[in-house]
Amino acid sequence: MTSTTGTTGTPGTYAPKPGAAPLPRMIAAQAALETKMLLRNGEQLLLTVVIPTLLLVLFSAVDIVDTGEGKAVDFLTPGVLALAVMSTAFTGQAIATGFERRYGVLKRLAASPLPRWGLMTAKTLSVLVTEVLQIALLTAIAFALGWSPHGNPFAVLLLLVLGTAAFSGLGLLMAGTLKAEATLAAANLVFLLLLVGGGVIVPLDKFPGAVESALGLLPISALSDGLRDVLQDGAAMPWADLGILAVWSVVGLGAAGRFFRWE
Repeated sequence: MTSTTGTTGTPGTYAPKPGAAPLPRMIAAQAALETKMLLRNGEQLLLTVVIPTLLLVLFSAVDIVDTGEGKAVDFLTPGVLALAVMSTAFTGQAIATGFERRYGVLKRLAASPLPRWGLMTAKTLSVLVTEVLQIALLTAIAFALGWSPHGNPFAVLLLLVLGTAAFSGLGLLMAGTLKAEATLAAANLVFLLLLVGGGVIVPLDKFPGAVESALGLLPISALSDGLRDVLQDGAAMPWADLGILAVWSVVGLGAAGRFFRWE
């Protein structure tokens, strides 16, 4: 006959006690795992760290693009910070989540004690941690190149948060509706197109009037222009750019929540 006596000597009890960990601990553990996986991925590091750093150093040191009056680094740094947010929250997250969905990882995680919204929260925290590391590195490099920022730090933080929300929603929408291979191709293509036409390196006023107006409505343009208005021109609060990012955040996150498929 099998005994029900646990290791503590009390009948019917067991140590350690079986069951799920507290929800905050599960989310923190998943966020830590997501961050480690992201930082160990060579392709992700290329997108999130290497490319933004090379663009900042190269275009600050070599007069390739006419960035207007003032130091090139003052124009380029806000755009590169916006690119770093897009590379992590949109491109990297879309590709990683798309392949997790293809290989059945999301399906298995959805069956674990961690709720689906908890998994999305963990992914968002992972994105934020990575962005903090990116921004710290790029800011240090920019200061070494002679960057002189101005403006309201709260406005910068608000722009970065709304930009992260907008790109996260769009990345999850893409990962949750397209096949993994299609997500890989589409996310990289969008990254390249927005790098060229999103005001990151090339000022939007270099494009024809109608094209400039259309490009100005893109989330990368709103984020880079808003950061530039604050950090380069000392604007208090770029309401128009914040409004564009808020709309993209609501649309992207709402559509991702509605159409995301876990299998």
